[in-house]
Amino acid sequence: MKLENNLYTKNITRSHSQRVEERGLSLRKKTLLLIFIALAFLSFIFIKGSMINDDTLAVDFANKLKAPSLDHLFGTDASGRDMALRTIKGLSNSIYIGIIGSLSSLLIASIFSLTLSLGNKSIDKMVNFIIDIFLSIPHMMLLILISVSTGRGAKGVILGIALTHWTSLTRLLRGEILELKNENYIKISKTLGKSKVFIFIHHILPHIAGQMIVGLILLFPHAILHESAISFLGFGLSLSTPSIGIILSESMKYLLQGHWYLAFFPGLLLCLVVYAINLLGENLGRLLDPYSYHR
Repeated sequence: MKLENNLYTKNITRSHSQRVEERGLSLRKKTLLLIFIALAFLSFIFIKGSMINDDTLAVDFANKLKAPSLDHLFGTDASGRDMALRTIKGLSNSIYIGIIGSLSSLLIASIFSLTLSLGNKSIDKMVNFIIDIFLSIPHMMLLILISVSTGRGAKGVILGIALTHWTSLTRLLRGEILELKNENYIKISKTLGKSKVFIFIHHILPHIAGQMIVGLILLFPHAILHESAISFLGFGLSLSTPSIGIILSESMKYLLQGHWYLAFFPGLLLCLVVYAINLLGENLGRLLDPYSYHR
């Protein structure tokens, strides 16, 4: 009787383990599939937009303000330019600006993280004080001031994004580093005479690398939306450069005339791009963090 009970218990345990393993594999496949879809969509927008030149977006007043059709899926603007091509080109420029701006923000956050790892409590207070100063200034106002003072255009927008988006990632990494400093293996390394640089490279950096990658990806939507916002207000990219913010700003003049498609399709595609980036960041974070994956 005991032997039968033991066999029954083992069978239940084995079947439960198989179900957990199968569930884990299905979740992993789903996560990889969502990452692939998001990457494919963003890559298509970026590559397709990079292939669109000025000749493709030439002015053609004979086709101005045409409604959406098979020839022009998003319609045409007041200058007769195809809105679908112009929207994709604008989003491609936004993705490029978001990549450069986010990488610059990550570089600043990494420098502060290295400083925190090598420094003491006084260094930590100084870094936290700098973060508080940047956070105390209204975000959009600081972004506009930096963009305008540096000559606007892509250069000004990238510099503005780089100098205003590093604070949240730095504060996240700061919390992780301060927690890691209390771990036993860090204390053992210090006792064995390992240098602070060695501890940062071999112990701290591998632990925060995943969060740095996910944080970098999740900075993209903020960078793209802020670039669109300041371009919409007239403080970002020049009017000659295709941009979602400029497209939406121009469309405001024609909405009351019934040309709703001039704002609807660019806005919809912008939302899809931001959603795809968020989807990529969340699933990549789930893949890189085993705890959140199995939770």
